[in-house]
Amino acid sequence: MSSPKTPLDLTLDGGALTAALVDFPSVSGDEQALADAVEAALRGYPHLTVDRYGNNVVARTALGRGERVLLAGHLDTVPIADNLPSHVEGDLLYGCGTSDMKSGVAVQLRLAATLTEPNRDLTFVFYDCEEVEAHRNGLGHLAAAHPDWLAADFAVLMEPSGAAVEGGCQGTMRVQVRLTGVRAHAARSWLGDNAIHHAAEVLTRLADYRARRVEIDGLEYREGLNAVRIDGGVAGNVIPDECVVTVNFRYAPDRSEADAEKHLREVFDGFEVSVTDSAPGALPGLGQPAAQAFLAATGGVARAKFGWTDVARFSALGVPAVNYGPGDPNLAHKREEHCSLTAIAETEERLRAWLTS
Repeated sequence: MSSPKTPLDLTLDGGALTAALVDFPSVSGDEQALADAVEAALRGYPHLTVDRYGNNVVARTALGRGERVLLAGHLDTVPIADNLPSHVEGDLLYGCGTSDMKSGVAVQLRLAATLTEPNRDLTFVFYDCEEVEAHRNGLGHLAAAHPDWLAADFAVLMEPSGAAVEGGCQGTMRVQVRLTGVRAHAARSWLGDNAIHHAAEVLTRLADYRARRVEIDGLEYREGLNAVRIDGGVAGNVIPDECVVTVNFRYAPDRSEADAEKHLREVFDGFEVSVTDSAPGALPGLGQPAAQAFLAATGGVARAKFGWTDVARFSALGVPAVNYGPGDPNLAHKREEHCSLTAIAETEERLRAWLTS
């Protein structure tokens, strides 16, 4: 495994550079060593202006081109699951973050180092804390502190998409549904009111819920409403007087955050509901000229993005954006997470052709 002081060699091919990045552990909140290495590597290229804010690194060209494209990727990963250091089996590179999304970051770094005369001005953004609560997100911090660093005509978020264009993203909202009762000794349960038992109605509503499918710009988004945690109980001999069911709502981007919250309060009418985390979705925006040109350059096919990504932040900034990266989204966060070396090379090749043709 790489030492935090090991420099990054941006002349490596995409697969080897991905492996080097993966072997820099960078679980959310612990990205400094990797951010240091990314910054140091980029400062070695005179065609780039490099800025840093916290553990967020931004590199830009200033060639006076008529259009600016921004490529963004997060440096953090979910917690390591005994899947470091990285290793290769045939065409597959295994390890924490290979798919989500250090393969995409490797492509960014390769392009940043080697595209000295691109046909558009380029901005490369590497940010922290994407895999945790929205208020910790490094791209959000950049948007608040240095919005000028994120100015662009079009953005490509290198999130895992299986080397296909994924338009927009779902919104996400977490709520707590709180059930109350009366505490009592378990031997005299009739003197109490079991709050955990009241959760049965909440779980029944979730089990009976029929999620929407909605088509936007020719892309089908599927919603989902699921319990993700239940907390309750005081001791083995006590009737609990409180139980909390945490519910995650993944909703299509035709709903606003206010719409999503209203819907959840309707679903759980009669219960106490509080929002604990929320991030809006983003419409695909595939009718935008920049998006159409990108689609044409990458094969002309798009699909809906299942999951929330920072495409939503670019949408809020007025920058059309898509998800496009070599990783497989179905492998993100898995113990057996891996990425195809061929997909890494092909993603870089397509972006390079688009940015030089």
